[in-house]
Amino acid sequence: MRDKRWLALFVLCLGTLMIVLDTTIVNVALPSIRESLGFTQTALAWVVNAYVLTFGGFLLLGGRLGDLYGNRRLFVLGITLFTLASLACGLAQSQTFLIIARAIQGLGGAVVSAVGLSLVMNLFVEETERARAMGVFGFVAAGGGAIGVLLGGILTGGLNWHWIFLVNIPVGILVVALCLWLIPESHAAEKTHLDVGGAVTVTLALMLAVYSIVGGNEAGWTSLTTIGLLVLSAVFLGIFIWIESVVKAPLAPLRLFTRGNIVASNIAGILWSAGMFAWFFLSALYMQLILGYTPLQVGLAFLPSNLIMAALSVGLSARIVMRFGIRASLATGLSLVALGLLLLSRAPIDGSFVRDLLPSMTLLGLGAGISFNPMLLAAMSDAEQKDSGLASGVVNTAFMMGGSLGLAILASAAAARTESLRGSGANMLAALNGGYQHAFLIGFCFVALAALVAAFGLRSKTVTAQN
Repeated sequence: MRDKRWLALFVLCLGTLMIVLDTTIVNVALPSIRESLGFTQTALAWVVNAYVLTFGGFLLLGGRLGDLYGNRRLFVLGITLFTLASLACGLAQSQTFLIIARAIQGLGGAVVSAVGLSLVMNLFVEETERARAMGVFGFVAAGGGAIGVLLGGILTGGLNWHWIFLVNIPVGILVVALCLWLIPESHAAEKTHLDVGGAVTVTLALMLAVYSIVGGNEAGWTSLTTIGLLVLSAVFLGIFIWIESVVKAPLAPLRLFTRGNIVASNIAGILWSAGMFAWFFLSALYMQLILGYTPLQVGLAFLPSNLIMAALSVGLSARIVMRFGIRASLATGLSLVALGLLLLSRAPIDGSFVRDLLPSMTLLGLGAGISFNPMLLAAMSDAEQKDSGLASGVVNTAFMMGGSLGLAILASAAAARTESLRGSGANMLAALNGGYQHAFLIGFCFVALAALVAAFGLRSKTVTAQN
């Protein structure tokens, strides 16, 4: 049984990797998709946005459905839906078909992401083993995006863009088959009543928030459309909170949000993911547009940080948490990430990989490798087993919303700084680089604040609930 649990962890990580890869692998193929299907630049953004919209909107609902009807059942359903949607994306011959299929992919991905962490927590209840398992799971969540850039470059360049989706088919079938064999079904909650009002309002709130964020740069952050959508999202969120306070079987029991480690870790997670998106997306742009790297070279440039994260996640990170506790480990890891972003804010136009990128990549790999384990443990530690799926959905929602909002803010800041420098007479390359440097500096501020939240907001004792 013990061996089967670790094999089951591999299956869960493989399923999660499919989802994480898909958030970045598409970015490399966007120029090919645009040429093949005749997208305009504005319409092309919806190949990404359709996925992000449903993914972010259904995370919280997916987690609660796992608690009510069984996490394994929802995980298999999510993987199946994601795999079928991947097939549809790979076969797409029109813009509308591809965008609809991407939205369904996001729905399946949301369900998988929402319950995957809960399944890991339920499989490993012993403190040391849980820390090791969470380290491995955290590496997949952290490093999968960079792997997606590399894989996207290989598949798009060697074959064509259809294969970035079709490659999911055999993997999805394998994950479903192994999941049914290796992972026991978790016990559903005693009350199987679904809070429909809560489900509708929180999903609408999240989807409207994501929609306003992903469209903010284009529509304008002070435009009536953006502000109106954000206000409407806040209204639905307020209605959701009211419903949860009066309904007998709430979708998200408000007691969960009164527990210190859960609240602090999710705030830190929002800030961290905002900064990490700055690193991943903007450093890829810096390498391509400033240094002239090819997509494959960009993917290879991320390998050092991924290898360091892997080395830490598979064992050392767990020992660090067991030795120093959640708070010290997380604060230290986030501080290293912040330092890496600070170094990137000084990257010059004529930068070299060894001098200007490798030191920051090393620090970011070390920091992320140390941070993911205690971050996930803190986010799940105060949740009872019956709420584990919800807690998993909440932490994934925090990462998703933080990353989306952070990327929008940082992209806007970079664009504004570039425009300002151009107006001052700087050439295009210098202006672009100045914009990226400015965004990296803001990302540093986000992650530094996350480190402070971890240092002063978390309990110092290592907490791993054994429900």
